[in-house]
Amino acid sequence: MPRIDLLSGDAVTIPLQLKRGSDLLHDPVLNKGTAFTDAERDAFGLRGLLPPRVMSQDEQLARILPGVRSKPSPLEQYAYLVALHDRNVTLFYRLVMDHLEELMPVLYTPTVGQACEEFGRIFRRSRGMYISAADKGHVAEVLANWPQDDVRMIVVTDGERILGLGDLGANGMGIPIGKLTLYTACAGVSPNECLPITIDVGTNNTALRESHSYVGLRQPRLRGAEYDALMDEFVEAVQARFPLACLQFEDFGNHNAFSLLERWRDRICTFNDDIQGTASVALAGLYSAARISGTPLRDMRLLFLGAGEAGIGIGDLVVEALCSEGMSLDAARQHCWFVDSKGLVEHSRTDLAEHKKPYAHAHAPVSTLLEAVELLKPHAIIGVSGTPNTFTKDVLEAMAREHARPIVLALSNPTSKAECTALQAYAGTDGRAIFASGSPFAPVTYQGKTHVPGQGNNAYIFPGVGLGVIVSASSRVTESMFATAARTLASLVTEDDLAMGRIYPSLSRIREVSRAIAIEVATMAFDRGLARVERPADIAAAVTDAMFQPHYVSLL
Repeated sequence: MPRIDLLSGDAVTIPLQLKRGSDLLHDPVLNKGTAFTDAERDAFGLRGLLPPRVMSQDEQLARILPGVRSKPSPLEQYAYLVALHDRNVTLFYRLVMDHLEELMPVLYTPTVGQACEEFGRIFRRSRGMYISAADKGHVAEVLANWPQDDVRMIVVTDGERILGLGDLGANGMGIPIGKLTLYTACAGVSPNECLPITIDVGTNNTALRESHSYVGLRQPRLRGAEYDALMDEFVEAVQARFPLACLQFEDFGNHNAFSLLERWRDRICTFNDDIQGTASVALAGLYSAARISGTPLRDMRLLFLGAGEAGIGIGDLVVEALCSEGMSLDAARQHCWFVDSKGLVEHSRTDLAEHKKPYAHAHAPVSTLLEAVELLKPHAIIGVSGTPNTFTKDVLEAMAREHARPIVLALSNPTSKAECTALQAYAGTDGRAIFASGSPFAPVTYQGKTHVPGQGNNAYIFPGVGLGVIVSASSRVTESMFATAARTLASLVTEDDLAMGRIYPSLSRIREVSRAIAIEVATMAFDRGLARVERPADIAAAVTDAMFQPHYVSLL
């Protein structure tokens, strides 16, 4: 007797008799709780194991939502939602999808940062996989333990650079879990196809390592050739175990992030969201801001605070976009300037990492961001430093002196790391800033006008890109896909959005956004010969059909 997969609606061969009674109730994928019908209760030995009233999913939601809202803090809400996922995956996603604007800040930034910091304390039930330095030589055997064979999206971290919080080691598992939650909630990637992984190679966070609640290896972080060999073994094992999976690298330290992407991007289906996803959402914001300021991207000078993964990623994608308009590579790079911890990235410096050197332009040394703003007169300042309060009043006023509508993107996460708040941006520019941030800020009323800040959240980009890659079974994730995603996102910003000062669509439209991006990405994969499945007659319909819907399916 075949059963129906509740997450896809497809018939599969595992007999239902393998899950009965309490075993069925304790399976979060199959469990429907009080929504099991009378017939299902009789057929699967559930009679008496549940309260007698049969509830609809809508009735369950009406009971669950007040419980979430009653919790005294976002972290307590996070723990409540994790517990719901642990017992009923379908109901969890129905709740999240129906209330995404309210719950996304709980399940991801900014709350996920605190959840990672306190991961050991709130840990109840394991999700995903942990591969440790001790598994070297046996990674394939470890991956064989995962119960699902058709994994299509993997998010992996080694926990070294969690948001702006630094080295959290194995506690960083909250990030892959959160990212994959958004893949499902925002783009409908089936939960069955998602796998969060943490590579535990130790941590250099001594206080964390010595904490009684820490769940990871109590050893300093593995480096050098041993680390590289473990990562090579991991990537190769993933390719063997899950050949159609897209591997997303997340929250690695700068050196490893760039080197892993460079090593694998042209060999497997992979990307780094911190580099490429952030770049895409920032580029989309610049396209939208251009509609307000009247200055097109090709005429903008951009100044970045921070020259790590996010900053260089944005710069590279801006250059890609300008080159696609016919600009030369050297000319395009001249539009992007960087300030790091030692000042302006310029040609006389001898301390620059390789990824910064293409942006080391001819200029006299400059030691501060304020001086760089005053000398370069950028149309946009883009904060990706992880250092709060660096877009000071003086910096913002300098921006406002040079431009009628200065662009201020304070993209560092979580909220505590933002380069400035929304109120500071508007107050420092006499209400003229075009502002967006990485974490959400509430609307601000300044001098009688209400401004609605945009949130430059990568969730506008990576779920749709991932869905398009899955539908096409693309063998690669290309820079052109992220440029296309940025243009698609920007095209969905309405005039009403811009009138409010918002340079991104409302999060309430996120599934519409993800679907549109997925269609463009899948089309590009088919057009460029990257797809590993037959081209469907209607790509848009194929994308829609692939999107998971969190509805209960009858087991009879």
